[in-house]
Amino acid sequence: MAVNNPYQAYQQNSVTQSTPGELTLMLYNGCLKFLNQAKKGIEAKDIEMKNTNIQKAQNILRELMITLDMSVPVSKSMLALYEYMINRLMEANIQNDSTLIDEVAGYTTEFRDTWKQVIQINRQKQYGQPGEV
Repeated sequence: MAVNNPYQAYQQNSVTQSTPGELTLMLYNGCLKFLNQAKKGIEAKDIEMKNTNIQKAQNILRELMITLDMSVPVSKSMLALYEYMINRLMEANIQNDSTLIDEVAGYTTEFRDTWKQVIQINRQKQYGQPGEV
């Protein structure tokens, strides 16, 4: 299938040529983007915008849950945190509470920043030089 839109072609290439670690980083960044949009929806009293973006963020969190390697002990803790975050977003959606979105965004930012460090460390080990993500 040919892609006529250069932006779509770039997006498609960035996804197909990324490592699994980079894809996870993209998921965290996407989640943060949707959380920001949901918060804007609350502020603008745009229920559809809020609801759509909260659901997108929840879907990303569910995808992150699926990718966990449950043979690694920390995965059980992360699974519980992802479930908690999804539940907090459900509450934020029902209550129109942007502070709950901020809470989830804080956890997501911590996960993203930690994941970014892991990628950089792995690149240093693999290539012997610092890698910028």
